[in-house]
Amino acid sequence: MDFSSFLTSLGTSFVIFLVLMLVFAWLSSRPCNHVIYYPNRILKGLDPTVGSRSRSPFAWITEALSSSEKDVISMSGVDSAVYFVFLATVLGIFVLSAVVLLPVLIPIAVTDDGIKNAKMNNTQSVGTFSELDNLSMGNINLRSNRLWAFLLATYWVSFVVYYLTWKAYNHVSALRAEALMTPEVKAEQFAIIVRDIPPVPEGQTRKEQVDSFFKNIYPDTFYRSLIVTDNKKVNKLWEELEGYKKKLERSEAVFEASKTEAKPEGVRPTHKTGFLGLIGKKVDSIEFYSEKINELVPKLESEQKATLREKQKNAAVVVFNNRKTAASAAQNLHAQIVDKWTVLAAPEPRQIIWPNLYINFIQRQVRQYVVYVIVALMIFFYMIPITAVSAVTTLDNLRKFLPFLKPVVNIGAVKAILEAYLPQLALIIFLALLPKLLLFLSKTEGIPSEGHAQRAASGKYFYFTVLNVFIGVTLSGALFRTFKSIQKDPNSLVPLLASSLPGSATFFLTFVALKFFVGYGLELSRIVPLIIFHLKKKFLCKCEADVKDAWTPGDLGYGTRIPGDLLIFTIVLCYSIITPLIVPFGVIYFGLGWLILRNQVLKVYVPSYETYGRIWPHIFNRIIASLLLYQLTMFGFFGVKKFYYAPILIPLPIISLIFAFLCHKKFYRSFANTALEVARNDLKEVPSMEQVFRSFVPPSLSSEKVDDDHFEDARSQVSRTGSFV
Repeated sequence: MDFSSFLTSLGTSFVIFLVLMLVFAWLSSRPCNHVIYYPNRILKGLDPTVGSRSRSPFAWITEALSSSEKDVISMSGVDSAVYFVFLATVLGIFVLSAVVLLPVLIPIAVTDDGIKNAKMNNTQSVGTFSELDNLSMGNINLRSNRLWAFLLATYWVSFVVYYLTWKAYNHVSALRAEALMTPEVKAEQFAIIVRDIPPVPEGQTRKEQVDSFFKNIYPDTFYRSLIVTDNKKVNKLWEELEGYKKKLERSEAVFEASKTEAKPEGVRPTHKTGFLGLIGKKVDSIEFYSEKINELVPKLESEQKATLREKQKNAAVVVFNNRKTAASAAQNLHAQIVDKWTVLAAPEPRQIIWPNLYINFIQRQVRQYVVYVIVALMIFFYMIPITAVSAVTTLDNLRKFLPFLKPVVNIGAVKAILEAYLPQLALIIFLALLPKLLLFLSKTEGIPSEGHAQRAASGKYFYFTVLNVFIGVTLSGALFRTFKSIQKDPNSLVPLLASSLPGSATFFLTFVALKFFVGYGLELSRIVPLIIFHLKKKFLCKCEADVKDAWTPGDLGYGTRIPGDLLIFTIVLCYSIITPLIVPFGVIYFGLGWLILRNQVLKVYVPSYETYGRIWPHIFNRIIASLLLYQLTMFGFFGVKKFYYAPILIPLPIISLIFAFLCHKKFYRSFANTALEVARNDLKEVPSMEQVFRSFVPPSLSSEKVDDDHFEDARSQVSRTGSFV
């Protein structure tokens, strides 16, 4: 890529961002689009445009900057606030790094002549991006004393990471404690999940077994237990019933809309009962769906009874009338053998993955290792297509493999755009296919909650992208550029790689620019969700429930968003010393991300679950992994530069591991479990324990008859009450 292509990439990306920002300002001001740009506020009953009556195209920037952490928590929860702690921490790392790297390293690099000497010695491939290479560590001569500055800068960046991540861990820990100390009643704080329950003793029921076990241990605070059941069949009936209820509501809305002054009796909707409503007998929709509902209700009630009596599993939800007892129980060992009476803190009821609760201990261990092997194989074999994408999606290879495109790609403007965007777009699209598969694999492990599964998938996705995108593109790019030279002189491999690695930064400069300008521009403008909503509203929505389903935005998508951000962090960190010019790109990416996503979290996204910051230890571990990769990369690069003092960097990875160990020991326990000093705080009102208990009953098993006897087969009787904390 030449310098003009690089400037074309930056310029066009910036213009696209400005256009999308203006489009956002225009579209968001129209009342018909408020459900797309302010759904979070609308769902909370707030005025979408309060405080913004006289809007300028940039009013949202002021609103985002003036918002506080408490505003974020009140609108989108603690997890969102923790995400912004992460963005602010990484932004701080790059800003403090840039203070030293830009004014010190760039002048040192640009005044040397390493690339010129390499070309004279035929160790520099032709056509490299020499304009930017001159600003990088690649322009430093071998064994030069100038490398001391780069070595000391490596230490500077590392200690900046240590300092800011330590502060962030402290801050997030305080946020989590404050959220858990709230006087509001949260059902999950009164309950635990019990797995691996032993076989039922003769003469007892499963309910009696669980009740007697926990009553003996917690006689004053045990409330009730709910035995987990196999709900596959009852879920199917319940979903079918809910589907018919929605169809009935839609049909009634269509019928009401058909009533006019000219025809006050209206036209009753009809449909065919065959495949996709295209074939079969034509029936009155309202009557048909009403009959189906009347048929399914008794079937569902009968299946509920059968499920609760006959399909009980070796897991249960145990509810206490005391938050402190529940927190203590979640941390205690309840059986001598660890694969019996396994206990963990209950997640939010909406997060529970019920089928995973009754997977036994041995199966969970086996599944976990099998999934790890599958993911490892995916990472290894995915390298092949990633490398192919990196190699094939270049202009020269397109001309070679698709000769009929030559007349098009030789046009100056087209050539510049293709060089600037083609490899990056191909890579981004390629990676978009992956997250759902990793989430499926994570749930297959037997993970009990949605939040935990998202964290596990996020970790897999991060390591996948780092190993295949960062390392894969860097090494494959260097090898492809120097392959012919290596064939002629195999001994030139090391110096060729040394001179070629800085050139890979060019790919990542444009990759990062494309992500923050175009990616965040699309995020802010929400053009795709807007188009989809209006198409659904015009052609598919028949009632208010349909319209609401069409505009409900979902959550921020931490499972994919955080790994994507961490990939950018890894790229910028690892190239920060080699090519300091990449650091401002990291600053822009995370600064712009903080600003735009602040707006989106306050106005758009609605969290689907809350873990009170449980994601932070996982983010921290990935930051440390990126830091280690950065330190090892620099050690290796100093080696190929033949700098005799490179071993001075050896203590850095050791310091990083010690730092991570200390943070884990100091903070992690309070994230894995709720501290008792946090759980002991008083509630502002006496909780309704029956309401707490019933919140854990799956929707398909809920019954309006609270005292219906058949439900007591899987739900224990109320125990005596104790104190409420």
